[in-house]
Amino acid sequence: MPCVSIVVPCYNEESTIHLLLEALYAQTYPRGEIEVIVADGRSSDSTLEVIYCFQVSHPDLNILVVDNPQRSIPAGVNRAIKAAQGEYIVRLDAHSMPYPDYVARCVEAVESRLGDNVGGVWEIYPGGQDWLARGIAVAAAHPLAAGDARYRLGGNQPGAVDTVPFGSFRRELVEKIGYFNESLLTNEDYEFNVRVRRSGGKVWIDPEIRTRYFARASLAGLAQQYWRYGYWKARMLLRNPGAIRLRQVAPPLFVISLPILSITALLWKPAAWLLLTELAAYMLALLASGIQSSLKKRDAPLIMSVPLAIATMHLSWGSGFIWGLVPRHG
Repeated sequence: MPCVSIVVPCYNEESTIHLLLEALYAQTYPRGEIEVIVADGRSSDSTLEVIYCFQVSHPDLNILVVDNPQRSIPAGVNRAIKAAQGEYIVRLDAHSMPYPDYVARCVEAVESRLGDNVGGVWEIYPGGQDWLARGIAVAAAHPLAAGDARYRLGGNQPGAVDTVPFGSFRRELVEKIGYFNESLLTNEDYEFNVRVRRSGGKVWIDPEIRTRYFARASLAGLAQQYWRYGYWKARMLLRNPGAIRLRQVAPPLFVISLPILSITALLWKPAAWLLLTELAAYMLALLASGIQSSLKKRDAPLIMSVPLAIATMHLSWGSGFIWGLVPRHG
């Protein structure tokens, strides 16, 4: 069996890193052919102690920790890949818990030439126990928030897609198209997959490749996360304008329409009606998403928490995207 290097960028993940390591230890792929490389961004919590204790209690799993002084995700991924010895690279996240057959299915799909970069779907779990955390997890996989992102929405059919989270590929792919772009602090996966497709390669999703992923636990954390997503999406698209999709335009257009219509309404009354119509339609869509989620999950508080989470995602992502389009000098 080919050797597989699992690369994990990590910073202050004391609450979840042990869950990932336990999931990797339980993989059906031969343990002797797996190495786990954690690129730690000089964590200030007990992340390294948790990893060390796991190493001591599970000596048959090869775990290596490398330093990531830049503390960014793409820099961590690149440092882990450079330290890797495996023929195959499987990129994972410290917030994830892959299913036991995750690595085996990834290797099988890549070996079968289904795709040059192969990934699966997320099963999104709450990052906390309260009603807001549950709503955030549900919202992250709702079409109104996730758009057509198949790795969030699930489904049964494998096929070619624009991007996958994390990704698994032969080491030679990095040698062909280059490492992850370290100037992008987020959206580095999407930009990497743009280069995969431009090189004539294929990005492939297989719904049988599954991982549990823990969402943010609070609206504040969610807002920070999606602002970064929007900002770095814009910075990536400025470099690759041909990669833009309609779903990426809607949130910033909505955000920018609010102040424009509000100011215009002071001078032109029809603008006030347009603004009220837009807000009413949006609120109805949010309410419908909350009711549908509540009935589906049999969880009454989702009526409020899902709309709050989706609105936070839209406004934060859209604002970050707009700010990302502002020209930078120097």
